Amino acid sequence: MNYLPMMTHQSLDDVVATRQGQGVTLRQFLADVNYTRLLLRPGQHLLNNCQDCYHFMVGLAAAMVAGKTSLLPSTYTAESVKKMVDFAPDLFCLGDDGKDMGLPYLAFPTVLPDAPVDNLPTIPHLDESFPVAYVFTSGSTGTPVPHLKTWGGLVHSVRAEAQRLGLLDGHTYTVVGTVPPQHMYGFESTILMAWQCAAVIAAERYFYPADICAGISSVPRPRVLISTPVHLRSMLAADMPLPSVDLLLSATAPLTRGLAVDAEARFSSELLEIYGSTETGVVATRRTSQTEEWHLLPELSWSTEGDRIGIQGGHLQQAVEIGDSIEIVDEKHFLLYGRMEDLVNIAGKRSSISYLNHQLTSVAGVLDGVFFMPDESDDGRVTRLVAFAVAPDLETEIIIERLKQCVDPAFIPRPLRIVDSLPRNTTGKISREALKTMAVALIGKEERSSEIL
Repeated sequence: MNYLPMMTHQSLDDVVATRQGQGVTLRQFLADVNYTRLLLRPGQHLLNNCQDCYHFMVGLAAAMVAGKTSLLPSTYTAESVKKMVDFAPDLFCLGDDGKDMGLPYLAFPTVLPDAPVDNLPTIPHLDESFPVAYVFTSGSTGTPVPHLKTWGGLVHSVRAEAQRLGLLDGHTYTVVGTVPPQHMYGFESTILMAWQCAAVIAAERYFYPADICAGISSVPRPRVLISTPVHLRSMLAADMPLPSVDLLLSATAPLTRGLAVDAEARFSSELLEIYGSTETGVVATRRTSQTEEWHLLPELSWSTEGDRIGIQGGHLQQAVEIGDSIEIVDEKHFLLYGRMEDLVNIAGKRSSISYLNHQLTSVAGVLDGVFFMPDESDDGRVTRLVAFAVAPDLETEIIIERLKQCVDPAFIPRPLRIVDSLPRNTTGKISREALKTMAVALIGKEERSSEIL
């Protein structure tokens, strides 16, 4: 057995997190972990629903020390929780917002005892094969699927990520995240990578642009902002100066080059985009303002079998097939065209939902937008793409005319609806079920009305 440390901080007086302007030392963190560990319920599986990032990391560490496995779904709907219980009947919830999940519930302790000054705890070491978590896919293309993450795989993944991002240069970085730690991207980049490069984690997670900017400004440099295209777009659209950061990270959906260039200028920082998945974790990066090509992490390589392309090596114990349409440029670089499940075929022509979404959100005045391909109907009618756009100052006809300049007529949405907002989750993704519900509510209702008329 090979054991790896939970964290790489060197001194018990090192700050590991900031909460409400106050630093939390490694000594206090380890004391909080031990205290919380004693409170955990008997079940083997834990649903960590803590919204405060510090509470989440304490709960995660306590579960690991207690030999328990965390379940990390990307959404917490009644249906997704039911699937979690079906998967792990002994599941209980650790939370800090009192939300009733329909599970045995353990409230994160509101008051944690001060760590004794003379206490000399040690950083836990865990076997590489220890099952840290089951992380679930987002459900954006169907039913969420669980993927087991071992401690060794996670450590090797985030250390490779930290090396590529230049975070192992001896400086103490503060990590500010707008993405929840329950999501694979947030789990790896805002929690585990910070643990493995001795960084400081900002506990608060903000939603509104002004709050995010205030949160960034409240922590010392060097600082890293870990965000998503949705959050970046909202901050760039806000009429306010943006705080400087030392590294800007984005994932969950491809960025446009224009947005990347604008973000680098406004945040006075290089922006790196992460490519990965729940199945693989982080596998590649690119500086989007400079290139469209993605660059594999150092120890990873291609695995090809027929027309199937996978990635192997590094933190991956076996080759994992890529669920995206990509073009291999050379042994370390590739171009990304979209999810395989994302491809649509209409009248013999093919495109991807990601590409169409990009064209829609590139229309000036469209703040957010998404295409959706409904399920095939049983009555023989041709299924058409539909689209929803958040564009308060535009008419539908104007958006359609601008789409016709860059999208094949076969993929022009029929219909396109302007809405107030899209049903995105906390990572900025939209599940297929949420889009289906929206389509039925907005379009199905209109079709029924037209039939009556």
